[in-house]
Amino acid sequence: MADAAVSQQGSKSGSAAASRPFSAFERLVAWRYLRARRKEAFISVIAGFSFIGIMLGVATLIIVMAVMNGFRTELISRILGINGHMIVQPVDGPFTDYPALTDRLGAVPGIKVALPLVEGQTLASGAGGAGTGALVRGIRAEDLSKVKTVSDNIKSGDLVGFAAGQGVLIGSRMADQLGLQAGDTITLISPEGDVTPMGINPRVKSYKVSGIFEIGMSEYDATIIYMPLEEAQLYFNAEGLVQSIELYVDNPDNIDELRPKVEAAAGRQIAITDWRQRNQTFFSALQVERNVMF
Repeated sequence: MADAAVSQQGSKSGSAAASRPFSAFERLVAWRYLRARRKEAFISVIAGFSFIGIMLGVATLIIVMAVMNGFRTELISRILGINGHMIVQPVDGPFTDYPALTDRLGAVPGIKVALPLVEGQTLASGAGGAGTGALVRGIRAEDLSKVKTVSDNIKSGDLVGFAAGQGVLIGSRMADQLGLQAGDTITLISPEGDVTPMGINPRVKSYKVSGIFEIGMSEYDATIIYMPLEEAQLYFNAEGLVQSIELYVDNPDNIDELRPKVEAAAGRQIAITDWRQRNQTFFSALQVERNVMF
């Protein structure tokens, strides 16, 4: 028992010594050339400056890599926090059966959330007459609560009016541009309005601003308006159908493995676009930066 304990202790000490960053021989060589001698003082100075230069270079590389990795993580989290990892769109006809289709896609292993959406471009204006282009996204209230990037970042107002189908959510930058606050009225103008004998008249409708969100990306805070799904279907002449279903997955890096599963669960012809394709400009720039560093 004593011999076993001694051997075990010896193995532990040996493994600890082996795990050190530098061995005794390496320390001996480094000290040999860094230690100043009377005849080798100049060589020692050169070695010292070289050592400091290498140390600063490695430290700079590590710091830059940490900053860029943090930037990439933050950018991906913000982009993917508001957009789905996979966007499913119809090929052979509109999604008129979207409730059942959403349930089937949401049940695929690896899929966290499936959200049916209606989207459309509008012109938004406030009480002062200022206007700006906006992207209206029609979404169910229970689904919006699952998009934590939005529901957890309500700057003013709340989701009560939205859940009741009596209001919309706008971004903080849009609210500043139009001079709006929670409780005010925003007017939306869509070119796809009512069909008349004189042609198609633009559709103009006003909504109460139920809440104002702030994601932290100006592109989203200045352009996106969330509207209850049923109201968006009426506004964009899309009663009973949706244009796309967004899927949020457990692991965005394994998106290719989920494609055949999603296609099989859909049971119809669909077109799938993933987050890498929709944000190719951002991630191509990040990939170039990583290639340059390495």
